[in-house]
Amino acid sequence: MQTRKVGVEEELMLVDPASGMLTAVAGHALRAHQEDGRDDAPVEEELFLQQIESQTPPAADVAEIAGHLRASRRVMGEAARAAGAAAVATGTPVLVDGESRVTPKPRYRRIVEEYGELARSAMACAMHVHVDVGGEEEGVRALGGIAPWLPVLLAVSANSPYAHGRDTGYASWRYQTWSRWPSHGSGGGFADAGDYREVTDRLLEWGAALDDGMLYLDARPSRSFPTLELRIADVCGDVEDAVLVAALCRALVATEADRPDGPPRQWRDDLLRAAGWRASRYGLSDRLVDPLRMSLVTAREAIASLLDHTRDALEAAGDAALVEDQVERLLARGNGATQQRRAFERTGSMADVVADAVARTEASWSG
Repeated sequence: MQTRKVGVEEELMLVDPASGMLTAVAGHALRAHQEDGRDDAPVEEELFLQQIESQTPPAADVAEIAGHLRASRRVMGEAARAAGAAAVATGTPVLVDGESRVTPKPRYRRIVEEYGELARSAMACAMHVHVDVGGEEEGVRALGGIAPWLPVLLAVSANSPYAHGRDTGYASWRYQTWSRWPSHGSGGGFADAGDYREVTDRLLEWGAALDDGMLYLDARPSRSFPTLELRIADVCGDVEDAVLVAALCRALVATEADRPDGPPRQWRDDLLRAAGWRASRYGLSDRLVDPLRMSLVTAREAIASLLDHTRDALEAAGDAALVEDQVERLLARGNGATQQRRAFERTGSMADVVADAVARTEASWSG
């Protein structure tokens, strides 16, 4: 079993350090980054001027992946500071003062014109993990097998309980926000690459997406790289959580792409939606769907099933010990949603939730 390379995209919110409110300074941050002349990590625009994103180069070693993530966060953080803002890893905007401001690019303007309030209310920050595959056919073959496990990854990464000054009642409100798009789906259930292309071409023809970049599946073959792109996760508050998610994504793809006995039984879309909803609602605080038993189990048991399912791939990549250690740390400390709620419980202040998230994001630069 080959060790597949992994690359990670992360989106961060831009906030006013004093108030915690979103601030629309992405253009200033990007100009500061370009003037600085740094090339250790790209910084790019997103749909809204209150967001920026960066990508890591592909790497096979998990320690190298962690280093690239810290470097890209540092670059985004320094660009934000140069624009008078702070970059924060949270899946949804905790505090908002005024309307979201769309980045003035033709594609983004067209998205808002076509999808209206759905687009205007879609501010959210995710983590996308790219895992090497041997072409679109192999990637599509893996989709059906990884689909039932993606909700477990969502629960691990959940980092968006608050939005617009309110407790949403969810661990990942970002996932609920993104699920409203007409092109959203589990990414599973395709017979082969031809079937995938036929379905996605129809989504484009029917207007559910304007282009391939708007195929908002939980996992999909990348349109730009020879990778499978897993899009289920919230952006994580801590680099350690992001590395854990990346390692698990790689192990899942390797397990399903190298499966010797053919594709697994495909799940019904309604069951996949229910499993995703449950992970989004509760994160690690309640029971999750175990795909092996097709029943509800504790979060610890669901993660243990995932580790058992991917054991060979984890060991082949040299990730097994690190993943097990990180899982224990995560279960003891809680995911990002738990930490955000803990910050609110200390003072009852949403501004303090943002300040705590900023502090944890900036602490993650140095590890």
